This record gives sequence, C-alpha cells and structure tokens, in this order.
Amino acid sequence: MTALVLFTIVPALIAFAAASDLLTMTISNRLCLALAALFAPFALYAGMGWADIGLQLAAGLFMLAICFGLFALGRIGGGDAKFTAAAAIWLGFDMLMPFLVLAAVFGGLLALAMIWVKRNPIPALALRAPWYARLQDEKTGIPYGVPLAAAALIALPQTAIWRLAIGL
Repeated sequence: MTALVLFTIVPALIAFAAASDLLTMTISNRLCLALAALFAPFALYAGMGWADIGLQLAAGLFMLAICFGLFALGRIGGGDAKFTAAAAIWLGFDMLMPFLVLAAVFGGLLALAMIWVKRNPIPALALRAPWYARLQDEKTGIPYGVPLAAAALIALPQTAIWRLAIGL
C-alpha cells in the first residue's frame, strides 16, 4: 500500500501541478496541501523514524521560508513557492540541492522556449487553446511549476523515502 502512494499518487499530484500551471498559471493550494499532508502518514507507515520525519518536514519549512521571501520580492508565484515547499518535504535535505539545480536548468530551458513562443505567431490550430494564447501574452510569466515538477519527478526516486518504500 505504501508503495502505491509513493509510486502513483505522489507522482500524479506532481504531474498535475505541472499541467495546472501550464494550462492556468496556477497551482492549487489543495494540491500543495495534499502533497504535503500525504508525507507524514506515508513515512510512519513505511517505517521512517521520527527524527528523519522531522528533518524532511524541516526541509519543507526551509524551502517555504526561502520561497515566500522570493514571492514577497515578486520573483516567483505563490503557487510555485508552496509547491516547492511541498516537494521539498518528500525530497528532504539530501535531494534538495540536486532538485534545485535541475529546476534551475529546466527553468532556463523553459524560459528560452517561452521567448520563442512569445516571438512567433500563434499557429492557427492553437487559436482554440486559450492557454497557448495566454503563454504568448508578453505580460504572462513562466509556468515554473513545469520545471519544478520535472525536477521533483527525477529526484524523487533517489530519496531515502523511496528507498525505504521499496525495501532497500
């Protein structure tokens, strides 16, 4: 049962966050809360110790503090801040830096793609897709949930909680 949560539900929530950000430029508070709330019961059931659970939660709080500082400065969106913190709970301090580096690389690639999208005329087929038209708007930012989710999905299988779930 624990493996089912980790191997299907958590990645599905992460992927849904990316899709939601791409299509609507928002990441739901409920999604971030669900992702964060699933961690403690999963970790307890999987046999993670209280000290390790505390460290995982501390990683999330650490990222929440940093990201809300960036949000207050207008550098990232609120949904991105909450999503990063929720993902950090699952990743812990061990995978936090690789996650952030991957997110930065993927974010840079997405920024380049967004420049291309904004500078090229909208394809006729995309005229029916309001989300694509929104991406072409010069005032629209970057749906950073996409690179955050990609980085989280790559980092997650390398975490202590993942190894615990599969019995390594």
